[in-house]
Amino acid sequence: MRTQVAIVGAGPAGMLLSHLLHLQGIESIVLERRSREYVQQRVRAGVLEQGTVDVLREAGVSERLDRQGHPHHGVNVQFDGERLRIPLSELTEGRSITVYGQQEVVKDLADRRERDGGRVHYEASDVSIEGPDTEQPLVRFTANDGTNHEIRCDFVVGCDGFHGVSRKTIPETVRTDYERVYPFGWLGILAEVPPSSEELIYSNHVNGFALQSLRSQELSRMYLQCDPDDSIENWSDERIWAELQTRLGTPGWELREGPIIDKSISALRSFVTEPMSYGRLFLAGDSAHIVPPTGAKGLNLAVADVARLAQAMTDFYSGNGTTGLDTYSEDCLRRVWRVQHFSWWMTSMTHRFDGPDAAFDRRLQRSQFDYLRTSKAAATTLAENYVGLASV
Repeated sequence: MRTQVAIVGAGPAGMLLSHLLHLQGIESIVLERRSREYVQQRVRAGVLEQGTVDVLREAGVSERLDRQGHPHHGVNVQFDGERLRIPLSELTEGRSITVYGQQEVVKDLADRRERDGGRVHYEASDVSIEGPDTEQPLVRFTANDGTNHEIRCDFVVGCDGFHGVSRKTIPETVRTDYERVYPFGWLGILAEVPPSSEELIYSNHVNGFALQSLRSQELSRMYLQCDPDDSIENWSDERIWAELQTRLGTPGWELREGPIIDKSISALRSFVTEPMSYGRLFLAGDSAHIVPPTGAKGLNLAVADVARLAQAMTDFYSGNGTTGLDTYSEDCLRRVWRVQHFSWWMTSMTHRFDGPDAAFDRRLQRSQFDYLRTSKAAATTLAENYVGLASV
């Protein structure tokens, strides 16, 4: 096969990049190791920054998003039962977030690529990347029918996540990995019950963190801080609801309960690899960086990456030089580290930390909450970062 851009990974980053390139007349082939059904059913992030919504609208793939998404103009932060609303739009000149599941974004993009005749190979195994530092990289893979194929291309883009092959293709002598592993995880549930709050609630309780979110007017998405090595079998539905009631409870407010249709435990980590490019191989999304989900930034970072990369490739194929490609890693990493700091800060403010400094840490958290409550500047800092900084 021959194409201009080979994309490894058919998640939101890979599919959006393929679509953005298509709009500019640039050919691509997308490889995905999972089935289309699996990719579209994975329950992931659901909070879209203002900039992410803008990119999807400009790309012409926001019809369902505009119809079914839930714009939010505020977010709640809670400490020991005291709830504080941060008026996002009021503090950011009208910017907001939109709740719309990542799997829905993937469905929209996959449907659009199919209608446009996009070349997407699902269930592609044994993917390898050769010669990324040459002018004609080669991508090999085995199709779902067992046949072996190779793609000769101008560029390779790795959108295949933290465990994918793309980042590992960059020599260890070239890249530097930065990582922080948190001593807790998140137990996430999806429940068939209308949300108890129209806006998200981040709660710091002595028992640990809790988050009230939603996926639709019929589905609630909620999280509990837990041991990352805990077993989901230890968390009965009754225990989950009891902890959510305790950690999210405030006087006069009711948490609605309903059937839990999905639950899982995920570890939390921060991760960045530098650089995000090597020769003609570029990394985007989770293949280059992971953030704890507290700041709701993973999907939004991926969109920012591929929007920048699509413009750089458009410039290249239009004869406007390689400046965007040459500075891609440096330009992306400025946003990545800003988002890493915000996600770490949100995590540090809202989670229980055990150990010899636990009492000291909790007093610091109380002080931070009081500062948010009394300082417009502090609240604005949270709001600006939460809706997404346009200038980074």
